[in-house]
Amino acid sequence: MFGFLLIIAAAFCWALDTLIRYPLIYSGIAAEYIVLIEHFFLCLFFLPQLKGLFLKWKAHHFEGWKSFLVIGGLGSAVATITFTKAFALINPSLVIFFQKFQPLFAISLAYGVLGEKLSKEFVLLGLVCLLGGFLMASEEVSSALAYISENLDDPKEKLLTEKHFYGLLFTFIAVIGWGSSTVFGKKLGLLSYSEKEIMTGRFTIGFISLVPMTLILHQGDLSPLASFDRFIWGKLIVMVLVSGLLGMGLYYLGLKRTQARMAALAEMFFPFCALGLNWIFLDAQLNLTQIIGAVLLLVGSTLIQWKHY
Repeated sequence: MFGFLLIIAAAFCWALDTLIRYPLIYSGIAAEYIVLIEHFFLCLFFLPQLKGLFLKWKAHHFEGWKSFLVIGGLGSAVATITFTKAFALINPSLVIFFQKFQPLFAISLAYGVLGEKLSKEFVLLGLVCLLGGFLMASEEVSSALAYISENLDDPKEKLLTEKHFYGLLFTFIAVIGWGSSTVFGKKLGLLSYSEKEIMTGRFTIGFISLVPMTLILHQGDLSPLASFDRFIWGKLIVMVLVSGLLGMGLYYLGLKRTQARMAALAEMFFPFCALGLNWIFLDAQLNLTQIIGAVLLLVGSTLIQWKHY
């Protein structure tokens, strides 16, 4: 139960992060620059741990290197960029809609890679939690379904143009990347890597992967970074501290104490926390469907923990 609560606390940190991240993106700053700078500062913070991680890695005949590539290269770098790019190619509601299938992928992968057992009770209550997640995103789900319906009804419109194809492809790459990070992060914990070692490897490999990706996407132009004022740099530092250090630290502490399939459900509390913060700070109104979804998520996850399914 304690590990599950730690991951929920991490989800709260990630929700706090969105209050800063998305206004920066909407102001015109490319998401790639933001993610690259975050990883740069996080690499500096964990630099003293890098030598020890490499020596341990070498002593174990590089056991776990594939898992580090998954959580760092695929999860931190590729998934973050493809998710952001998808928003520019297709209806954002579609991106959010399909991202809700991430727990299903993570739970299935945990069964295949880690051998975690799936009882009937867990599957049933897991579906209840998933339904709750969809209901909490009811506005995005409704918009996504309306968008699909409109394009299917209009013979002049092609639902799957090349642009739509790449948008959906990038969305599912992000789902696979983040879902895989949950499972392979748990695998590293089972291989006796500490939370600091996992974070060191994740952010280092993530940064190394992000540099060429950002340069290619922006044709080698990093000049916009020079135009950031102190206010923007201050926000970026807060994001590093809240989402990177505190959020990921809590996440890996929790992941080490719970199963990957449970972590996938706990991560669903991110929209729950985001809704609450938007209600408190942005005066956003919650509709009945969203409230029902939140209740289903709370009840389903509580019963799973209580009954140890």
